[in-house]
Order: sequence, then structure tokens, then C-alpha cells
Amino acid sequence: MRLRGVRGATTVDANNKEAILHATTELLNAILESNNIQRDDVASVFFTTTPDLDAEFPALAARHLGWSKVALMCAHEMNVPGSLPMCLRILMHVNTSKSAEELEFVYLRGALALRPDLNDQS
Repeated sequence: MRLRGVRGATTVDANNKEAILHATTELLNAILESNNIQRDDVASVFFTTTPDLDAEFPALAARHLGWSKVALMCAHEMNVPGSLPMCLRILMHVNTSKSAEELEFVYLRGALALRPDLNDQS
């Protein structure tokens, strides 16, 4: 088993608690499902949001999923002019026997524009 990072991103419909938690839960579940990751294999999760999302900590969604013993951290992304607004990103560190090439990064909603190279793998 190796420790590997799995990335994902999505956009959030509104800067409110419900929208942030919904988008975070959706993205967390999509990352887990796409990579067949079990909760016990998750070492830590780093959540970032663009500065326009500040109504709730995305990590709360993981806590609501029962992740009480997983290290979670939230931060804001750099405010780069012209960057995708209302964006939530996740970097999940997992213990896995998969190679880096076998892991699937997950981009949902408006965040699909961030990685068009991954969208062509359909």
C-alpha cells in the first residue's frame, strides 16, 4: 500500500451552508465511488474554496458522513483574476495498492472546465 493523492473539484450553486455541504458531499462520494476507496483508507482530506465561498467549512460534510477520525483541513484558494468562481476543490490522501495512473480524478459541474484533458476519457 502507498499513500496517494486523489483530486477533485466542483462548483457550488450559492454561498450558503446547504449548497456548500451538498456540493462537498456529492464530490466526496464521487471520488470514493470512482476509485473504490473505503473510508478506513482515507488518511486526510484538504478542502479549498475560492474566496467567494465562505458560508461554511466544507469539512463539515465529511464529519456528517461520520469521518470523525480523519484529518480534515479547509483553506481558500488563491484569488487569481479570471479563475473559476464558486469552486470547491478536494485533495484526498488515501492508502491504496493502486498506481497513480489507476486513480481517477473527479471534476463535476462547472469544474469540468478545469481539466478538459480528463473529460476526453469517456
